[in-house]
Amino acid sequence: MRVALLGTGSADGWPNAFCGCHSCEAERRSGRSRQPSAALVDDVVLVDCGPTAPHAIGRVGGTLQAVEHVLLTHGHPDHLDPAFLLSRGWVAAAGPLQVWGPPGALALCRDWVGPDTQVRFHEVRPGDDLVLATAIGAYAVHVVAAAHESGNGDALAAEAVLFEVTAPDGARLLYATDTGPDVDLSSVTTALDVVLIDETFGDTVDHGTGHLDLATLPPLLAALRARGVVTDATVVVATHLSHHNPPTSVLRERLADHAVLVLDDLAVLDTRFPRGRRPGRHLVLGGARSGKSLFAERLADEAACVRYVATGGSRPDDAEWQHRVEAHRARRPDHWTTIESTDLPAALADAPAASVVLVDCLALWLTAHLDELDAWAIAERGGRATVHAQVDTLAGELVEALHASAADVVLVSNEVGMGVVPATSSGRLFRDLLGIVNARVASACDEATLLVAGLPVPLRSTSHAQPMRRI
Repeated sequence: MRVALLGTGSADGWPNAFCGCHSCEAERRSGRSRQPSAALVDDVVLVDCGPTAPHAIGRVGGTLQAVEHVLLTHGHPDHLDPAFLLSRGWVAAAGPLQVWGPPGALALCRDWVGPDTQVRFHEVRPGDDLVLATAIGAYAVHVVAAAHESGNGDALAAEAVLFEVTAPDGARLLYATDTGPDVDLSSVTTALDVVLIDETFGDTVDHGTGHLDLATLPPLLAALRARGVVTDATVVVATHLSHHNPPTSVLRERLADHAVLVLDDLAVLDTRFPRGRRPGRHLVLGGARSGKSLFAERLADEAACVRYVATGGSRPDDAEWQHRVEAHRARRPDHWTTIESTDLPAALADAPAASVVLVDCLALWLTAHLDELDAWAIAERGGRATVHAQVDTLAGELVEALHASAADVVLVSNEVGMGVVPATSSGRLFRDLLGIVNARVASACDEATLLVAGLPVPLRSTSHAQPMRRI
């Protein structure tokens, strides 16, 4: 099971755009922004769909095209923005979509669907057991009543539910937001692999709402552990987070005592890996002599097993090149394994779990493949479109290998699009193609860093995995 967190925030997000409290300001300084909670399971099941969920996946180059089922916990606007049905209806090729939720939530959706749109609505109630047929197999879903009422007569809160989802591979997810501490989870009896659980109010314990806080979450989890539903192997993630919590750095430390993770939006959990630690992918960009290779090496230097993939070749007739190669070799620890190859998918596939693969660099990898393809001659004969298609295929294969690899991966590449326009046609072609490759690879990475004058400038940090680093 692969669970992508399209949002980990509460209704107002974190930071709240109108708030200047210490917690919100700390999150702004960190560059972090949490949007309303939602999750995408194996690309085919979407759990909740608030106003930001359809757009979140686009930030990492993904889509919702494969979604066949949407599970709605309730009709509050941070969990359900029915406008997603309208935008989906504008896509002529979209196939059938099954939407499951409490009656009040579905009532909010019906006016957003045209008579010819292939959307089917299914009411759910606590205790229901569903079977969701998908292209990759059947998902079993058990519906549990949430404890979301706050005594104000909110009908949408009163009908709120939680979902226990079992994937075709047997992995189990409990999606448990929004709910308070009085929730009855006795019908959940099998050990869970992933739990996404409400932790809205932090140290604010007098909120009087159907949510959890730092006082009520630990005993609820302790009860689940006592029943064997949550085990040492279960990945528990706090979600629906708000500015009532301390800053993320502090919250992580406090929840670590209860074996609860605090992940960023767009983090991905994969049950193939222990404790939900999907291997990290980090793209390091920079110009010539920017310090990018040294930075990448320091990311990996604490790992016990490092495979350094050198893509530049030896070039025995080029003394200056040999000097560069020797300088790189001298920096590497003796226990690193060096592989000289441009077959990056093979190098990534062969790497063992818990190892680090350091690729230096994509610019030389691309150059080697362009030479093999005779791309320069093809382009001169008017075949630039053909060359672009060939490189797009190579980039796609590399991205697939990144997703499939069990290792942490650090990739180095040149940023060549920020200087003068190359004077030759081949130079301009290479600049364009490397820019395309860099963008494709960045979309598959959790982190990206640009080196400028030896200084790292973070471009993206969405990783819940913690690749080895000292910087």
